[in-house]
Amino acid sequence: MAIAALLIGVLATGAQAAPTITVGLEAPVPGQGQAEPGQDLVKKATIAFERTDAAKCPLTFKVHGFFEGLPQGAQTFQYRVVGTAEWKTVTVPADHGPVHSAVLETLSWDWETEERSVRIEINQPDGLRSNIFYYFKCGPAKGSDVAGSAAEEIPVTTMGGPLAELIADAQLEAVQTLSGAEVALVSKRNIRKGMNAGPVTFENLMSWQPNGHVVDVHSMTGAQLKSILAHANPTIGALTPSASMRYTLDQGRVTEITLNGAPVTDTQRIKIAANWILMSGWEGFPQWTGSQSVFKRGPDDTAALASYLTNHSPVRAPAGDRVTIK
Repeated sequence: MAIAALLIGVLATGAQAAPTITVGLEAPVPGQGQAEPGQDLVKKATIAFERTDAAKCPLTFKVHGFFEGLPQGAQTFQYRVVGTAEWKTVTVPADHGPVHSAVLETLSWDWETEERSVRIEINQPDGLRSNIFYYFKCGPAKGSDVAGSAAEEIPVTTMGGPLAELIADAQLEAVQTLSGAEVALVSKRNIRKGMNAGPVTFENLMSWQPNGHVVDVHSMTGAQLKSILAHANPTIGALTPSASMRYTLDQGRVTEITLNGAPVTDTQRIKIAANWILMSGWEGFPQWTGSQSVFKRGPDDTAALASYLTNHSPVRAPAGDRVTIK
């Protein structure tokens, strides 16, 4: 079954257009800044999730759209949420940059909703579709449906290892576009077991990471970060970073640390994504005292992993070498 067919439904009720979007059912009129018949206007469409309130459920959230490859000059094109009938129009100004962004929808879900995911499609000949994002706090995913696949076994180790690295990559991707997060950190204590090779069902997903803690973003100095990372031990493991960061521990001290290949200084501020349980000091590591909240609008961490698997499958095991312990 194709991944695109595995959506658990998408909500259209209650959608509101942002000021930059003209809503309507009319087809584009050739010669008025729109694509001619047979023309693919948008080359890539990406959507991002933003909670607009602190509640886990009921939930109100925005769907941000990012569109790449548009021709020069003013343009319009149509999109719709997959699974709905209504096409809506995005108006692009003449001075648009390489990526045009707009808030596409504001949706509301409650405990009664059956929706778990959102994806959009573009009204053009190639049927371009965006990535998918999930949110599970208003109801769990249906267990037997497939989220994606693993090309090989992805283990969790005493200190964290490949699966923790994969989960960190997923959490960073879930919030990076809207928050500017530079790295994500994950504790192995929130991971129940490793990932087997083959199809990944939502039931598998919930067995690995069942708690569904929301992902936030805080900033802290390099010195504060080093202090937190230094608490690693075989009982709680090591805080595992996304691919953007590497560090070395030697006898309880961080002796080397890089972000995107550059050494981290004690005074630089870094935007870090993590679930709020880890930030609050409930995963065996210190509370993030002195950090500054940057973004509290992300999805839950189980949904972040589901989104990553759906959008990148088949996934392979990261090398498990982002943390070096001497």
